[in-house]
Amino acid sequence: MFSFLKPNPVKKMKKDYFKLLEKAMHAQRNGDIKTYSMLTADAESLWQKIEAHESKQ
Repeated sequence: MFSFLKPNPVKKMKKDYFKLLEKAMHAQRNGDIKTYSMLTADAESLWQKIEAHESKQ
């Protein structure tokens, strides 16, 4: 009945995904390639979780 009050977990995951990509971009610009690659890998794994969650719905 009040499903519009339930938080959307996909929305939060996408927000976190874009924050990780932004941090990775800044790390790359600063020349920290190791941090860039770790953050990009974390973002990729989060994106896979997002796609899995969206395919369930």
